[in-house]
Parts: sequence; C-alpha cells; structure tokens
Amino acid sequence: MQAPAVSARLETFNYRAGEGWSVPSFPALDSEQTLVLVFGARRFNEDDSPIRELCRAYPASKIAGCSTSGEIFGSELKDGSLSVAVQRFARTRIRQVSAPVRSPSDSFNAGDVIARQLEHPSLKGVLVFSDGLKVNGSELIRGINSVLPEGVVVSGGLAGDGDRFKNTWVLKDGTPTEGIVSAIGFYGEHVRIGHGSRGGWDVFGPERRVTRSRGNVLYELDGKPALALYKTYLGDRAAGLPATALLFPLELRRDSADEKRLVRTVLAVDEATQSMTFAGDIPEGYLAQLMRANFGRLIEGAACSALMARRTSGHEAPCLVIAVSCVGRRLVLGERIEEELEGTLDSLPARSQQVGFYSYGEISPYATGKCDLHNQTMTLTTIAEV
Repeated sequence: MQAPAVSARLETFNYRAGEGWSVPSFPALDSEQTLVLVFGARRFNEDDSPIRELCRAYPASKIAGCSTSGEIFGSELKDGSLSVAVQRFARTRIRQVSAPVRSPSDSFNAGDVIARQLEHPSLKGVLVFSDGLKVNGSELIRGINSVLPEGVVVSGGLAGDGDRFKNTWVLKDGTPTEGIVSAIGFYGEHVRIGHGSRGGWDVFGPERRVTRSRGNVLYELDGKPALALYKTYLGDRAAGLPATALLFPLELRRDSADEKRLVRTVLAVDEATQSMTFAGDIPEGYLAQLMRANFGRLIEGAACSALMARRTSGHEAPCLVIAVSCVGRRLVLGERIEEELEGTLDSLPARSQQVGFYSYGEISPYATGKCDLHNQTMTLTTIAEV
C-alpha cells in the first residue's frame, strides 16, 4: 500500500471555448498517485476534444468528474467551461472505480458495488460523482453505507445539466458517459479529508405528512395530490415546472422530535399521476415542509459549510476545495451567486484552491457519521496531505 516517492503538488486551471486553456502548458504532474478532477458543461459530451487533451497529458493519472449546472473555479462561476484540479500525492494511494446506473432501480447495487471495490482497512475517504437523472441518490448512498464503516468520509455530488434536466454525464475512462457512478478512494495515514454541508433556506407553511410515496416519487401530502399542492404555492411560476420547483425545496424529518432535517429537490413532474420525482427518497410517514430562499442565510450557510470542513479536516494547511452547490441555490441567488463562492474561500486556510460545480444533489455526512444525500446545500470537501 506504499505510494511512490514523489512530491505533493496541487494546480488548478480552466478551459473556455474560444479562449482555450488558462495555462500555456499542462502542469507536469502525471503519476499513478495523481488525481485530475474535471467539471464541465453538458455540451462536452458532444465535443470532448479538450477532455481528450487532458487524458493524453495525464495517462497514468485517475481522471474523474461530471457535467454541471455551472462550473466553479476559485470564487468565480462559469458556464460552457471546464474547471480542472490536478493534485499529486506523495504518500497517499488513490484508486478509481465505477458502476452502471441505468435506472433508479440500479442505485443501491451501484453504491454497494463501488463500496466493495474500494473497501480496505486503510481507506480514509471516497469522492463520488453520479449521473444526475438516472439515479435515486438516497438508494445510492444507502448502498455505499451498507458496506463502508462510519469513519470513512464519503462526499461528492450528482451531475447537472443546467436547469434543463435532460442529460448528464460522468467521466468513465476519460469519456463523458451517461448512466455511470464513478468514485475515487483515498488510502493511508497522511491524507486529511474535511467535509461540510449547510443550506440556509427558511421553512414556511404547515408541516404535512407524506401519506403516499414510492422511493423518490411523491404522490400525496396529507392525502392531497402533491403536484397540485405545489402548484398552489408556485402560482404563475407553475408553468415553468420542474425548474421553478427548485425555488421551493422540501424539508423532511422523521417526526416532530427529529432534529436531523434533509432537503429534497424536484427532478421531474407527472401531470397524469399528479406526482413529483425528487433527487432522493421521500419516505411515507415522514413530515414535510416547503422552503423558500433567504438570500443572507444562503450566503451565510456557504461560509458555515467551509468552517465545518475546516474543523473536520483537522489541519490548517492549504488544501484542495471541492465545492458542490445545488442548482436551486444558483437560480435563487442570481447575480449574487459568487458571494457564496467567496464566502467559502474566505473561511478556509489561505492559498487553498477551489473547483467544483452546481449539481442535482450533494453527498456528504449530515454533521458526523455516515453520508447522506442533500439538496439545496453548499457542500464542501477539502483534501490535503500531511
């Protein structure tokens, strides 16, 4: 399990159509212990020539990433670009695996398969990127959690496609591919992985009981059709469903005594059945309450996520920051969106470098313990070697 004797180093850069790469040449960091993260617009599944350039430059490295609803590069949000981080480890071993997820029914098995391939006593963390539309994120996480112990940090996110909800991709063997879950495992005593996840939305309206659901499909709240109820709150915005439902996520908890609250984002609606499909499970019997944006609290939530990641990492050295924020936050914050990206960097060690993407779902522990699927949060993973 010993990694080769190379020096640790981190570089970030990006690609923009019509402008090319932001660096004159790719950093010479290729090795079996190098991780290359690539977050890009969905259109790169049609012309993946820039991604193929990266693959040629880093043939021995592990290359992972996915499509986005906006690319994060430092404190900037970009569209139609590639945001890239190259991190070479000196004393940490990394391994990459993948599994197919062609429909939501494949989700638990995909998580189980990935976790079993990565499982090892020295495993410290797992970074997961999944197709954003074919997966039931809750079942994917359940499959992972059924195998890996609580001490392994699992984080990542579901690929995005702007506010279109048509197609997403995940990199497999350097190629943008639909219906894939990809994961990177980090091994050894020298890697430090931090995690943080916060929202900032306000609840409103009455808390309602989920009276009919199946997996991630919600049919009824308090015995009433879910879609019809949502439309009463959306008003004129109902014509823009499912995208406009991103402005009104759903908060869930098991019962009135449960302090653990999870947020769910709408992926699709079905007029015929008056149902709504969410990024994760909506269990029958749970309490559900609508949420709406509070601009100041959303931005504050991003900074709190960074402080949590700083605390859980257990170190103060500059680090790679992987930011995964929900597309719903982007739609709500609009021109103020970069304030949450500035807030995360301002709350992390100086000279940390941030890349990431706006997603259809975020993966992280709730606070401590095993991972959960989140929606409408800013979720951060920090990685450094000591």
